[in-house]
Formats: sequence, C-alpha cells, structure tokens
Amino acid sequence: MPVIAPVPTGTRTSGVIGIPSPRESAEGIVTAGTTVDHLTETYRAHYRSLLGLAALLLDDTASCEDVVQEAFIRVHSARNRVRDPEKTLAYLRQTVVNLSRSALRRRILGLKLLSKPMPDMASAEEGAYDQLERDALIKAMRGLQRRQREVLVLRYFADMTEAQVAETLGISLGSVKAYGSRGIAALRVAMEATA
Repeated sequence: MPVIAPVPTGTRTSGVIGIPSPRESAEGIVTAGTTVDHLTETYRAHYRSLLGLAALLLDDTASCEDVVQEAFIRVHSARNRVRDPEKTLAYLRQTVVNLSRSALRRRILGLKLLSKPMPDMASAEEGAYDQLERDALIKAMRGLQRRQREVLVLRYFADMTEAQVAETLGISLGSVKAYGSRGIAALRVAMEATA
C-alpha cells in the first residue's frame, strides 16, 4: 500500500490530484490571482497595444518584442499577486513600462562604460606632409628677427595674451603688436616661398 505524505499548509498543491489549491474554492473558482488561461488570453488580445507601448519607450522592434515577452513571463510567474483578474492588462502594461525603463538604463550605462574610440590615424603620406610643414615652419621661424620670433612663440605657441607677452619681454603693448604683425608677414612670405 503506497504511503501518502500529508501536504503542508500554505504550499502550492494544484499539481496534486484530488487536493484543491488554497486559491480555489469548492466550486473550482479562483478566489485570488488570475488563471493562466485568462493571462494568456489577455496577452494575445493586447499584444499589439503592449508592443506599441514599448515602441514609444524604446527605439528598436527587437527590444520591444523582448520587453513584451519578458513582461508576460514576469506577470505569469507572479499571477497569484493579481488579485482582480480585470487588472491583468494593467499589470502587463506596468511591467512593460518598468522593463523598458530598465532596458534604457542598461543602454545608458553601457554607453558610459564604453571606451572612447581611438582617433583615426593619419596615413603615412599625411604624416610625412605634416612633418615637412613643421620643418618648413621651424626653418621660417629661425629666419625671423629675435624679437619677432619671441613674440610669435609666446603669443601663439604659449597662448599668452598681448599684455602677458609685453610683461614677459619687458616691452610695450604697441611693440608686441608691431613685432607680431611684422613677424606673421615675414612668416607668410617665407612659407609661400617654400611651397
């Protein structure tokens, strides 16, 4: 004779034949939660509207479909918490919204954590051309008068203001302007001659 173990109170017994679940009354009507059939029927009837809701929050169709399917799975696993079966659609909608928010948060976090792409490397020809230009500029700078060279280096390479250059070199602001304009004109002539 087989031994039948007693079923502890408070456990789910719907899978045991002949023993009613705590959620079912004597007539077999669900008193708390929604049935799998009702949930599935609601999901099928409102799938497109749930997909549209997800599409308003997300940007690609695949993510929207994933969110709606995940919402069904989550509500299915927690269907005993849906006290009123009429609110099944509301639970599905709220779950779609919550999952969409989570998906967006993951995307934003992923974008923040991505390493910044490396800048495009210059080709060998561009690098050689840049080197030639630098060499020509250095040669032209060496051909300037000492004060013109000092003013241009401090003004454009050290990024000083005209007043800072005047103070550093101990000359007037007008002299800085004069040396600077004459130096640029001389550089232009020298660079055009090498080109």
